[in-house]
Amino acid sequence: MRSQPYRSKQDLVGSTTDSEYVKKAYDGYFNVFVDAFGDEGRKWDLFRVVEGEFPEIDELHNYEGFVVSGSPHDAYGDEYWILELCFLLQTLFAMQKKVLGICFGHQVLCRALGGKVARSHSGWDIGVRTVSLTEDFYSYGLFDGLDEIPPTLSIIECHQDEVWEVPEGAQLLAFSDKTGVEMFTLGDNILGIQGHPEYTKDILDNLIDRLLSNNSIERCFGEEKKLQLMESEPDRKYWERICKSFLKGSWSQLPTYF
Repeated sequence: MRSQPYRSKQDLVGSTTDSEYVKKAYDGYFNVFVDAFGDEGRKWDLFRVVEGEFPEIDELHNYEGFVVSGSPHDAYGDEYWILELCFLLQTLFAMQKKVLGICFGHQVLCRALGGKVARSHSGWDIGVRTVSLTEDFYSYGLFDGLDEIPPTLSIIECHQDEVWEVPEGAQLLAFSDKTGVEMFTLGDNILGIQGHPEYTKDILDNLIDRLLSNNSIERCFGEEKKLQLMESEPDRKYWERICKSFLKGSWSQLPTYF
């Protein structure tokens, strides 16, 4: 996104393709993110990095922040676009640009900045998970005016990989009984969240159907998760406030989606 007077610009880095359901219900994941994290007066650009679309290096200064989405790919993989994304994230970190990573984005941020990511020993985490916020969440100073956020929050999860070790100097902000690193920060411009603050329950319900149809998960496991989903509610409003508070930070121009 290019900076314009009285407008802020964000970039969304899309690391997955739109499902037929999301295209029909939301007109694509791009709109899911903008609806969850966008503010009036901010312009968003979309780069589908999984298809080789990246912002030009000499254009990065025109952006105030970036959001890296989820993906079915492994953040520790060596596909060319993943390696190029790691280089881009290292560049953005050096430039002190705000970067929010969600699920795969959380993991690839960790990898790019020196942490360790791998397959979870305990298998898939699918559904609404309760995570606990650490004392650093409240004291680190990234989230102004969010002191009333409760110490535990529910969030939609869908992943089988996880962060094993955060980058040197990073702070752990949340954990769960399933995943040790549910949220971390590095400096005041990097935030990774393992869950999906942008997801609605219908999006996850459809995703479970897709995982069942391609035999990624067993039928009994998937049906159990669908039943549990009917009985649980994520704390979407709190998570949206957390993400918006982080992204606003010091911005005067809009973010990007990968």
